[in-house]
Amino acid sequence: MTAVLERPTALLVAVSRPWFWPVSWVPAYLGTVLAGHAWLPDREDAPRALVALLVLGPLIWGAVLAQNDLQDLRSDRDNPRKATAPLVTGAVSARRLRVWYRWIALTAVAAALYVGPLFVLGVAGVLLLGWAYSVPPLRLKTRPGWDVAVNALVVGVVSPAAGWAITRPPWEFPWQFGLIGLLFAAALYVPTTVTDLAADTGAGDTTFAVRFGPRFAHRLGVALWGSALAFSVLCAWLDVLVPRSTLVPQLLMTPVLLAGYAILTRRPTITRLAVLSVLFGIPTIGFALAYIG
Repeated sequence: MTAVLERPTALLVAVSRPWFWPVSWVPAYLGTVLAGHAWLPDREDAPRALVALLVLGPLIWGAVLAQNDLQDLRSDRDNPRKATAPLVTGAVSARRLRVWYRWIALTAVAAALYVGPLFVLGVAGVLLLGWAYSVPPLRLKTRPGWDVAVNALVVGVVSPAAGWAITRPPWEFPWQFGLIGLLFAAALYVPTTVTDLAADTGAGDTTFAVRFGPRFAHRLGVALWGSALAFSVLCAWLDVLVPRSTLVPQLLMTPVLLAGYAILTRRPTITRLAVLSVLFGIPTIGFALAYIG
C-alpha cells in the first residue's frame, strides 16, 4: 500500500486533493443547470462538459494547490491538517512539484481550448488568481480581505459562470446568481482562515483571521451568510431567477440555515464546515428542482 501511494500518479492526485474538486464542480454544475434548464447538458454538449469537469477538478486544483504548497511549506509543517501533504512528508521535492505545476497548468489551458475560447480565458484567469494568492510579492493570502475576495470570486462567480459557458455565452450569465454565489462562498471561506489560525500565525502569514481575530471573522461570516439568504428570498419574492414557488420554503429554511451557520462556525473545523455544506445542499437541491420544473 505504501508503494502504491508513493507512485507519481498517486502523488499527483494527493497534491490536487480530490476532496476539493466538488468545491468547483458543484457551482459549475449549477451554472450548467441554469443555462440549460435541465439536469444534464444536451448530448452534443456532453463531451465538452466532461472535459470541463476534468479542467475544473483535478487540473485547476492540481495547479493551484501545487503552487500553494510550494509557498506555504513553512506553515504547513506546523499545521496538523497538512501533515500528510506530499511536500511536507518529503514524498515530493519542491523541484519536482514546480515541474508538475507547469505541466498541469499547461494541460488545463490546452484542455480548456476544447471547451471554448472564453472558457480558456476563465481558466487562465483562475490560474493567474491562484498565482497572485500564493506567490510573493502579491501573495494575496497575506492581505486580509483580498484572501477572502479571491476565493469567493473563483468559487462563487467564476465556477458557475464556467458551467454556464459550456452551453451559453458567458455575458448572459445572470448577475443575481453571481452575487448570491459570491456572498455564500465568502461566508464559507472566512471560517477556513480561523481553522488555520495557529499555523498561519506561527509562519507570520497575516490572513483575515490573523489580522481581525476569530470573533470578528465569525460575525462577518454570519453577516455574509445572512445577506446571501436575504437576497435569495428577495429574488424569490420578485420571481427573478429564483422561482417564486420557493418563497415559503425559503422563509422556513432561512432561520435554520442562519442558526446552523452561526453554531457550526463559532469554533470551525473541517468536519463542521462539511456538515454546513451538507445542510446548505438541501435548499440548493430544492432550488434546482423548482428551477427545472
